[in-house]
Amino acid sequence: MKEENNHKNAKKFGMVIDLDKCTGCGSCMVACMAENNVPFREDESKKLLSITWMRVYKLTNGKSYPDTDICYLPRPCQHCAGKGNDGHSPCVSVCPATATDYNKETGIVSQIYTRCFGCRYCMAACPYHARYFNWWDPVWPKGMENYLSPDVSVRMRGVVEKCTFCFHRYQLAKDKAYYEGRSEIEENEYQTACAEACPAGAITFGDLNNPDHAVYELKKNKNAFRLLERLQTNPKIYYLSSKKWVRDAGDNYLKNEKN
Repeated sequence: MKEENNHKNAKKFGMVIDLDKCTGCGSCMVACMAENNVPFREDESKKLLSITWMRVYKLTNGKSYPDTDICYLPRPCQHCAGKGNDGHSPCVSVCPATATDYNKETGIVSQIYTRCFGCRYCMAACPYHARYFNWWDPVWPKGMENYLSPDVSVRMRGVVEKCTFCFHRYQLAKDKAYYEGRSEIEENEYQTACAEACPAGAITFGDLNNPDHAVYELKKNKNAFRLLERLQTNPKIYYLSSKKWVRDAGDNYLKNEKN
């Protein structure tokens, strides 16, 4: 009974991204790379080899001018909970090394690099293409190693990595609260780098289970949707758009399918 109560009252961190506000500037991508020591290559135009935990996609309604419409969609790891909130997200279900796991305390899908041996089953299972494989050890230009965050480990070649919702920030916030004699952290004490960096305020981060957090109400907006919801992966990234064609595209809508 105690275990059920703990699970019921658990946190469920997630995002609500307003696509009507997103300008596609890429600030979230840069902030994510800098905060999480994401390695980069000399030629970042080779997207099959580059690593970007947060990737901004350009969507179009497919119509010619003057009816053309464009939308930008930031895509981090969706931190799926799986069907029925049982914690069996696609990547967690296939990992033979338990290098990725679902944290029922936070709702975050973790990645333990020292356990990963690079089978890449998780990459094949992820329907959002949110995982990346390190083909080489990172090489930092002279002086760039000084900018690395001491709170995030640098990944070696042969392992998979992905967005962690800047989990190290959550740990730092919990430590601060503990030393101050508090059992809970405030909404503004744990924010991801991408949410802080967005100049348009398009990204809102918080506990989806907490009525005091902004994301709690935003996720219930009539224009809210999640990517590929019909797969029942139960992602924790919600998107907002007043445009029907954007919502349809996000749910993999096909015109010849019956609603």
